[in-house]
Parts: sequence; C-alpha cells; structure tokens
Amino acid sequence: MGETHDFDVVILGSGAAGLTAALNLADRFRVVVLAKAGLSEGSTAWAQGGIAAVLDEGDTFEKHIEDTMIAGAGLNDRATVEFVVENAPAAIAQLAALGVPFNEDGMGWHLTREGGHSHRRIVHVDDATGWAVQQALERAAHAHPNITLVPDRVCIDLVTSRHGQRYSGDGHVWGVYAINRQTGRVELFTGRATILATGGAGRTYLYSTAPRGATGDGIAMAWRAGCRISNMEFMQFHPTCLYNLEVKNFLITEAVRGEGGILKLPTDGHRFMPDFDPRAELAPRDIVARAIDHEIKRLGLDYVHLDISHQPPEFVTSHFPTIHAKLLGLGIDITRAPIPVVPAQHYTCGGVMVDRDGRTDLPGLYAAGEVTQSGLHGANRLASNSLLECFVFGAAAAGHIAANWSDLPPPPPIRLWDESRVSDSDEEVVVQHNWREIRRFMWDFVGIVRTTKRLERAQHRIALLRREVADYYGNFRVTPDLVELRNLVEVSDLIVRSALARKESRGLHYTLDYPDTLPVAADTILAP
Repeated sequence: MGETHDFDVVILGSGAAGLTAALNLADRFRVVVLAKAGLSEGSTAWAQGGIAAVLDEGDTFEKHIEDTMIAGAGLNDRATVEFVVENAPAAIAQLAALGVPFNEDGMGWHLTREGGHSHRRIVHVDDATGWAVQQALERAAHAHPNITLVPDRVCIDLVTSRHGQRYSGDGHVWGVYAINRQTGRVELFTGRATILATGGAGRTYLYSTAPRGATGDGIAMAWRAGCRISNMEFMQFHPTCLYNLEVKNFLITEAVRGEGGILKLPTDGHRFMPDFDPRAELAPRDIVARAIDHEIKRLGLDYVHLDISHQPPEFVTSHFPTIHAKLLGLGIDITRAPIPVVPAQHYTCGGVMVDRDGRTDLPGLYAAGEVTQSGLHGANRLASNSLLECFVFGAAAAGHIAANWSDLPPPPPIRLWDESRVSDSDEEVVVQHNWREIRRFMWDFVGIVRTTKRLERAQHRIALLRREVADYYGNFRVTPDLVELRNLVEVSDLIVRSALARKESRGLHYTLDYPDTLPVAADTILAP
C-alpha cells in the first residue's frame, strides 16, 4: 500500500501559479507543492517573452484591457480582464522584491513591445524572463519552512468524496493520488484545499513549444471529478518555432518580430506578411500562424524564414542573447542569416472554469494559470498575459482559501490506492504507439485550419483509443506513461467536441466550413 501525506493545502504544479499560491499561503498553512518531474521543468521556465503590465507614462489600464479584448476576439470576460490588468503592476513589484532582475534602462524598467499591444509594456529579463521568475519563486519557496516541495510525482486523479470510506455525494476534493516516479508506488496527498496549477495540454500536438509534461493532466482530472471545461477549441499556435530535426520545441520569441524581424519565403525572399494583414509581422499570433501555414501548404515547404540580420549585430546579440547563443551552436548566426521557423502549438486558452477567486465547480478545488479558462484570454491570448494570469490568480486562490479557511472541512478518512487486482504491463510499446498516433492526427485534423470532416475523423480515432486505454487502465498497474496517455485521450476529446460545437471562425478556431464570425460571442461549455 502507498503512503499518506497530510497537509493543509495541496498544490499540483510548481510553476508561476503554483509557487505564487504557495508563497501567499505559507505564513499561515502547511503547503505541499507537487511537481510532475523536476521543479523547474514546467512551462514557466521556458517563457522567453515577458510579463505585460502598465508601467509607462502615456499607457493606461484602459489600453491594456482594450488590447486584450481585441486579441481575444470579444470572447473575454471584461470584468476578469480588468481585474488582471489592474493587479499587474503590483505583481511585477512583488517579483522585483523577490529578486527578479528585470532589464532596466535610464528611465526605469526596459519595456519591450509584442504583437497585439498598442504600447511598450512588457517587462523582461533579456529573452529568458520565465527562467528568472522560476528561479526567484523557487528560492523563496525553498526558504520557507511551511512549504514542502516534492518533485517526481505524477498525479493520477483528484481525491473526491467517492474515495472516502463513506460516500457523501457533495463532490468535495480532498487532495490527489500520485505515482512516485522513484518507487512506482501510488501515494495519497490530502488537504482541506487543493489548487490545480498543472499547465496546459500542448503535448496533444505533434509540434508544440510546451514542455514534455504538458499533457493536460489537470484538465482531465478536473473533468473526471465533475468540473465544467470551457473553450478547449482555442489552441494557440506560436507562429515561430525553430525548424530543426535535432532540436525540438525551441521557440523564437515574438519580440524578434517586435524588434524588426521580417518573415520571408525561403524560395525567393519575398516578404509575405503584408499580403495578409496591414500590421504585417506585428499582427496577432493567430493571423501570423495562419499566414505561415498557408504559405507552407501552398508551396509545399518545410518552413519559412524569420530574418533580423538587417539590424546591427550588437543590437541583435544584446536583445536576444539566449537565442543567438543557442542557434550559433546549431550553425546559424542570426546576425547574418535568417532563422528557419514553423508554427507550433503554444498555449491552451481553454480549460477548467474558474471564477475570480480561482474557485472551480467543486468545493475545496481551486485552479490558476494555463489549466484554467478564467475569462482573461477569450478566443486568443494576448502576448505576455500568461505569466501575469499565473501571479494574479495564484494570489487570488490563496487569498480566498485563507479568508474562508473555517468553511473548509478537514478531510475524512480516505481509501488508499488499491492495486491488488492488477498486473504489470508488458506492452509499453502500445502506450508509446498510441501517444504518437494521437499527436499526429491532432496535428493533421485539429490544427491551425480545421474542417468538420477532419474533426469527425479525429473523433472517430479518439473513440477507438478511449476503449483501448480504458481496457488497459483497468487491468494493468498504472505507470506515468499510461496516466499521460489516458489524459491525452480525454483532452483530445474535449478539444474536438468543443471545436465541433462552434459553428463559426473566431480567434484561434478557424474552420473552412464556417469562415464567418457570429455576431454574438459565446463560450463553449462542456459539462460532465
């Protein structure tokens, strides 16, 4: 039998949202933070761009709100957008106090600009902001005696009332069952409150900038436990991921285009973005990704070129030191030559429905960051609003838990994980094959440009895989790979069902069968 670990609050995920929540709770409560792999291996550490906040004279909250609403194609919840934007400067100040070394110029913090923003408002640490933020949050968490950081735990399912020794039927969440990667045993972590901060579902797709662990675990677990899921059809594809057969998933930040980078055809050097949008390279991501996808398919290319070599070499190396060094190691000098790029899945705009306190539909369960659909992003995320969402909602969830602690009952006796009737699997190849199959057909049929027929093909394959995985899951001992495959099937189904339900093109969801946008914007909401 596995071990039981009792805490006040259980947090799943060790990125910006999870660690922000932990630091906001730890002065009063005993908090455990579970990471799926190493503590720094989530999406936060990979974020090159920066954090959007109104910090410049001449910029206003109203402008940041408006830019977010325009990028989100009118689907955002305005009150949520206002809440996040107005809390942004305070979040930046807290990070600076934790020691994040934001770039400065003579006037204060150096602000850059990205696509969709009407003003320079991105604070950054060179082109590796996420890494600097992750390190600062981890340092603070390690130093706090009330925070226990536990790496290498793969969460299987949330503990709900049905796992109690008597069924109470209220759907309350008391923690999580998780596999210890070192021992292979299933452990139980319990608490009065649980916060999902598990990130997105990028690894549902063949090409993704998301880390290996982004398999939609939190979304799938919340759905199985009884939460509503919203807007899963809105998958953001980053227009410019490095095309290299050796190096997978290396992102070329949007700031390269913000600082003058030009997209060209590798065949004749034609600059094609002005053919698609008057904003050219600074159009929102969905437009740029569709344009690149269009040119690649039209000409049968593997990639297009992103070129910033017309800028002075010292400008390029000082603005993009990480990218310059990385590509130099691959034989590409970006001060002299263009970068081969291809679109890749980048951000999950939909997810578990939460209110402005980070509360889900289930008592005791909160969520923050990319795992959620908070109303901030709508049909397309505005650049550099993602880390911001993590800080604001991580703090909001922690604040609600602290303010309502007396209303959160302690966990009842919970059953340990039962492995008495299963055997070890000798068919690891089946899991790997199915994983590859999902990522391939999701890329081909549920990618940047969709049709009803393609979506139905994907749905048919998901139904077959679901039966296979259910059979497997019922008979064999759970492994991290099997848990991830089960979650990928669940999340793929939610994406396809959401896409089929939307009879229009809006933001990131573009379908040839319904190219027009309906006059009224409505969320897609799936209820278990």
